[in-house]
Amino acid sequence: MGVRARMQEISPEERKKGFDEVERGLAIHQALAEASRCLFCHDAPCVAGCPAGVDVPGFIRRLKTRNFIGAARLIRDANILAGVCARVCPAEELCEKKCSSTNLSEPIAIAALQRFAADEELRRGIRLPGPGVPTGRKVAVIGSGPAGLACAHELATLGHSVTVYEADEKPGGLLVRGIPRYRLPLAVAEAEVRAVLESSGVEIRSGVCVGRDISADEIRRSSDAVFLSPGLGYQSSLGVPGERLPGVLQAGEVLRKVAAGNDVRFTGRVAVIGGGNVAMDAACSALRCGASEVVVLYRRSLDEMPAWKREYEFAAAEGVKFEFLTAPTRFVEDGGGLAGVECVRTRLGEPDSSGRRRPEMIPGSEHMIEVRTAIVATGQAPWPGLVGLFRGLAAGKAGVIEVDQGSQMTSVEGVFAGGDVTSGGATVVQAVAEGKRAAKAIDAYLKRV
Repeated sequence: MGVRARMQEISPEERKKGFDEVERGLAIHQALAEASRCLFCHDAPCVAGCPAGVDVPGFIRRLKTRNFIGAARLIRDANILAGVCARVCPAEELCEKKCSSTNLSEPIAIAALQRFAADEELRRGIRLPGPGVPTGRKVAVIGSGPAGLACAHELATLGHSVTVYEADEKPGGLLVRGIPRYRLPLAVAEAEVRAVLESSGVEIRSGVCVGRDISADEIRRSSDAVFLSPGLGYQSSLGVPGERLPGVLQAGEVLRKVAAGNDVRFTGRVAVIGGGNVAMDAACSALRCGASEVVVLYRRSLDEMPAWKREYEFAAAEGVKFEFLTAPTRFVEDGGGLAGVECVRTRLGEPDSSGRRRPEMIPGSEHMIEVRTAIVATGQAPWPGLVGLFRGLAAGKAGVIEVDQGSQMTSVEGVFAGGDVTSGGATVVQAVAEGKRAAKAIDAYLKRV
């Protein structure tokens, strides 16, 4: 048994019965004991491992002295979505991976301590810096996900007038519409989003789709700068026959409906096609929505699978099955519905442009996997038509927006971008960091023009 504090979890059998949060958080005595293990390194490699630059030794020192609210506010100085990121960030690959305590026993449970501090503050009321002295400059932010929220809040504290345009009726992006509630409770996401918007005094225009309800040209005329952070569209296409059958669903739409609390029900066996984190979320959600069995079909091996290790292990613990080196070739119809997925076995050849070994079909290995529903989760892409909204906007591989890495400015003067639309799908904390970096760049740009 290790010395590291561990949060209590609902057992895999129990947690599959609903969408209650799986991890219960640390008790006070656990948090204090864990905080006391910190070495408070002078160079603090854990800080370098956090994309948002959270002062990890600083907030843990405050926790150790029972200054819980002070700890939370120090975290939020760097990351306004402290409670969210404590739950969804791959801390084991970021801050905790660089923890000096790893060389002695186990890394400090940084994410669990951050969650403890953020939850303590949430119970007493989140307080964030308010708007700065007005500069008279206006900035439009398109999209209210993590990057958009971070950019808008930072700009407001610098004194700029900010208007956020959100196509959906509720702000928050994937925080409220894409992450399953067993990983991120809706109450936590909504509370942090609300605190950001209310503290900064930004104007939020929900239900306003740029390009439909308001033109990009109108936004540019009324603003001194624009920040694009509309996220991704979750549209996946396998390019195989039968994709339009009623039983073939998009993972993004499934997760959106589940996150919204809609009554999504599955019967029989469900196949999830893909190997990323979205595929893992879709698989675990399908189990909770009544599927008798869920099988993930992935055309490469486990070693090449892009899903985080903890997400794969989470799904496997709940009984999700995995068929590696398996590629769908056709969806088979049965009376207007789905009878199954015709697949072929693959083997790995030379590396492709992604750096992973290319899957090659094995002749004569065709076989049928009988399922009632198939959920496609093979890729995410920026929203269709985004590039066309702003003339001259350059897009790179897979349609992601190209930006200057230092300033986050796009190929269009005065138009900046960040978050998933520039990375093709990163972490929430990375999106927050990009939003803050873009805000500082926009502030510098406004001082020049």
